Amino acid sequence: KMTLLQTQTASSSASISFTSNIDSTYPIYLFKFINIHPATDNVKLTVGFRDGGTDYDAVKTTTAFYAYHKEDDSGTGLDYSTAYDLAQSTSFQNIAFELGNDNDQCCSGTMHLFNPSSTTFVKHFISNFQNIRYDNMSENEYVAGYCNTTTAIDGVQFKMSSGNIDSGTIKLYGIKGT
Repeated sequence: KMTLLQTQTASSSASISFTSNIDSTYPIYLFKFINIHPATDNVKLTVGFRDGGTDYDAVKTTTAFYAYHKEDDSGTGLDYSTAYDLAQSTSFQNIAFELGNDNDQCCSGTMHLFNPSSTTFVKHFISNFQNIRYDNMSENEYVAGYCNTTTAIDGVQFKMSSGNIDSGTIKLYGIKGT
């Protein structure tokens, strides 16, 4: 069962932070991203995790790949992207790539965060986005990894690699296990 916990709508927002409702109530948290549009062209949507402090700098190890189709039908493919991987890094993780800021460009997708309140295990996450890039390419992007900490994750922040989140909505759901 999914329970809507919070909705945030961007309006030229430097970042969107979820600092409440991420606790031991649910074993799975789901973020839904609806029509996320950047203010700046050719930027990435990124995520950072907070592990008890004030910074979103939990150590992460991740992997990323994407499938694409160019609008002019000049190419398609499936690529593993080492440039978007992190290895024991405190940097924000790219989860949607090369976003365009034209009116017909945006991204939508999901991100699952598993058992963030555990003080025994690392915290896994998986994201999937559909994006119309700055160069008019349709791209489906997958990122997965884990926060390498046994400290509870109590906050999640989303921001662009440069510029603001011009518009869009992010919804946070809690999911009960069976």
